[in-house]
Amino acid sequence: MTSLSVEMLAADAVEPITSAGNAQLGIAVLAGIAVIVLLITKFKMHAFLALTVGSLALGSFAGAAPAKTIASFTAGLGSTVAGVGVLIALGAVLGKLLADSGGADQIVDTILAKSSGRAMPWAMVLIASIIGLPLFFEVGIVLLIPVVLLVAKRGNYSLMRIGIPALAGLSVMHGLIPPHPGPLVAIDALGANLGVTLALGVLVAIPTVIIAGPVFSRHAARWVDIQAPEKMIPQRPSEDLDRRPSFGATLATILLPVVLMLVKALVDIVVDDPEQGVQKVTDVIGSPLIALLAAVVVGMFTLGRAAGFSKGRLSTTVEKSLAPIAGVLLIVGAGGGFKQTLIDAGVGQMILDLSESWSIPALLLGWLIAVAIRLATGSATVATISAAGLVAPLAAGMSTPHAALLVLAVGAGSLFFSHVNDAGFWLVKEYFGMDIGQTVKTWSVMETIISVVSLVFVLLLSLIV
Repeated sequence: MTSLSVEMLAADAVEPITSAGNAQLGIAVLAGIAVIVLLITKFKMHAFLALTVGSLALGSFAGAAPAKTIASFTAGLGSTVAGVGVLIALGAVLGKLLADSGGADQIVDTILAKSSGRAMPWAMVLIASIIGLPLFFEVGIVLLIPVVLLVAKRGNYSLMRIGIPALAGLSVMHGLIPPHPGPLVAIDALGANLGVTLALGVLVAIPTVIIAGPVFSRHAARWVDIQAPEKMIPQRPSEDLDRRPSFGATLATILLPVVLMLVKALVDIVVDDPEQGVQKVTDVIGSPLIALLAAVVVGMFTLGRAAGFSKGRLSTTVEKSLAPIAGVLLIVGAGGGFKQTLIDAGVGQMILDLSESWSIPALLLGWLIAVAIRLATGSATVATISAAGLVAPLAAGMSTPHAALLVLAVGAGSLFFSHVNDAGFWLVKEYFGMDIGQTVKTWSVMETIISVVSLVFVLLLSLIV
């Protein structure tokens, strides 16, 4: 679909696609979400298809004409992919370069060489947080699990003492910090400033990851005292390389997009004049597209070429990084279509009207909606996208910092209590060789701690900024 046709569809969808009252709209929302949940959990349907069918069901239950529902869904899908699709692709390329070049191993080995004993859980949370910045959660797990297992085995540590901090670092990055898909889509849906969201997200993430990681791991290790399973310890990913990038170059490459976006946010606050030359420059270099593109281009030299990659291998690495994200892009796009269908049906305005009588703060409301969808679907990304669409009208009159905090509240809710309908639950269970009960007592509880603690810090920040 061309951008022109997307704009035309979006323009046609300005008027509500249905005249249903609040009661019917409420039933339609519940029915649409129930269809998505049922298709994902009972029939094991792919989230992209489930979201598509659920959007059509929502429109039907709301009494909208099928053509208008399709137009809303298509417009939302197109605008969402246009807004965040390139960023997800660039993040995937950077993550693949990091993994294949041995840059991730270089960071891991350098930090572990300087850590031992009681400092090891703190080293693991630091590693996971740094590595998790440009990587999808699932990629981060696959990359870090071998390190976790090797450290636990060689140091004779309880697996939970080492594994929980690493998982906490990855999960917090995934739920709260752009350029991960969930936060990016929420920023787009709520009209938040990416740089401000990133800055506030880091402030929330640091204490959250400490509490849910090294601190909670002490209790998790007592509840589930297991050692690293021998059969799950794989070969290191970069053993076939003759050389690896340096620690400094790798760290600088990973942090480059974060620094550029933070610089833009600071200049926007300090200068606050779009006509100033300095702000014009930082608006360009600090935009997510340019910041991530710069990191990818720099990474081709500091990571790829430094590891001895030929031009052909660099090209192959980039190509291989894009194929696995097709499903992510489709899910994110369909989630955007579902969000737009919600908005065009008038559900957002309904939530706004009802919330005035509920007297529930917008930040808490966004968190609660995300929690409900997370528990039902098992997908943090689906929960973030859907909840952001529902509370979007509440962000209209918010200040820039509070809109960013609403994004973080929704992201926090999307991480609540991962259980058997979440792919991450099974990934952790199998890699660590645990049964379902052990996984709930460790992984699921850790996710809940992250969700609740991050909400507390978001609410505290809302009293200050």
